[in-house]
Amino acid sequence: MTDKPTPLMPPAAESGVADPASVTAACVAFITAGAAAPAEARRIGRRCLLDTLGLYLAGLHEPSTRILIGLAREDGGAAQARLLAGGGLRVPASTAARVLGTSAHAHDFDDTQVSHDPAHVYGLLTHPSVPPLTAALVLADEANETAQTDRTDAGTAGARLMHAFLTGFEVECKISEWLSADHYLRGHHSSGTVGTFGATAAAACMLGLDADQTRHALGIAASFAAGIRCNFGTMTKPLHVGRAAENGVLAARLAARGYTADPAALDGRWGFPAVLAGGFTPGKPEAGFGRTWTIVDPGVSIKPYPSGILTHQTMDAARALVIEADIRPETIERIDLYAGDNILNPIRYPIAANGLQAKFSLPALVAMIALYRDATIHEFDDAIITSAPFQAMQRRITTHRDEAINAQGFDLIRSRVRITRTDGRVFERDADVRYRGGPLKPMTDDELIMKFDGCTRGLVSAERRALLIALLDPARPLDVATILDTLADAPLPVA
Repeated sequence: MTDKPTPLMPPAAESGVADPASVTAACVAFITAGAAAPAEARRIGRRCLLDTLGLYLAGLHEPSTRILIGLAREDGGAAQARLLAGGGLRVPASTAARVLGTSAHAHDFDDTQVSHDPAHVYGLLTHPSVPPLTAALVLADEANETAQTDRTDAGTAGARLMHAFLTGFEVECKISEWLSADHYLRGHHSSGTVGTFGATAAAACMLGLDADQTRHALGIAASFAAGIRCNFGTMTKPLHVGRAAENGVLAARLAARGYTADPAALDGRWGFPAVLAGGFTPGKPEAGFGRTWTIVDPGVSIKPYPSGILTHQTMDAARALVIEADIRPETIERIDLYAGDNILNPIRYPIAANGLQAKFSLPALVAMIALYRDATIHEFDDAIITSAPFQAMQRRITTHRDEAINAQGFDLIRSRVRITRTDGRVFERDADVRYRGGPLKPMTDDELIMKFDGCTRGLVSAERRALLIALLDPARPLDVATILDTLADAPLPVA
């Protein structure tokens, strides 16, 4: 972005003519300026990249990813980008993005945006990394910037990928932060809706779109953006994110070929914010894109558990009680969970019937902690969730809407856990609002590597593992060729 970004004022035009003082204009200027992100943004971006790479591979365990891979093989099409776990098979770029993006969100284990605005009652707005990173990777592959070219150019390819990724990340997070909180409260899934703009911005960078083309790409994206929360706990939730990546790639590719759309789709009475959220929060867009980078301030959360981020504080509190007091499953009489509406409304399944529902069920997640003292991707297997011991433990757990917690507001994620043993002893703990993985209590690099190893167990060779973990070193060029080779060559786990 330029040193003096275009000031933003409430847009008035609805005629299809771009208002130079609009949010769309500022977004286009930021995307096309090509200004480098600060070093701290690039450092955190590498952590998000490694985290997301592990999740692309972890998703291969899920039926949602397998179905999409099978469909991509059946449909075929132009050989543009390599298919995840396709052994080198190339498919249309938008198809490759759909599969890759869905796989990364299949476990609900990808990073989350942070907001300090109490109006955003859930605190965290979108899963920001997957849509822009997926779009950038797919288009890097299509452009033959990696495995098909001389690897001496790896530094240039890596820098271009990181720039596109961070640009899309910033666009996605700022739009998400500025939207009225009503967007999410109405039932829209921000990672699908706003994620589409992040993917489009990254794709525009990778394709080198000019300002007019970028305007049209954003307009196309505004009509593509979709995702509703009724599909939480189903295969379609991760598909929202896959479609965001797919649509971003398609929007940019269409715009590059002259396809047109409204040039101010982030403004006006019929623009995306007004139609889907009742508008932007007054005063917020004046902050501009890239003056501060959201990935740095207020930051991004890397998840320690593959479930809704609103559950992690409760899970950590339960885990601490179980481990510190050595509470065995057979000695638990009951567990009571106390929380506010910001947790209990979206985390909506009272009893989980399968692994997908378990991600949005406090009784299921705390049952997992009580039985296994952890919750990795491997504990969300349907066979575990449907087993008699697991179902029985869920039914010993009761959630309570706590008015005292509600009265404290929704700027932080608050809850309390009480475990009653069969001998009558009671153990109680308030959840730590400085949740593990968040900006105030970030994962160490070692913890991030442990998560990566758990996600990629049996899917990555020791040699590739070492090369991928080296991505965390900011002094080394990003090895984009190894990233794409790993994704294409990954074996499908035995179902």
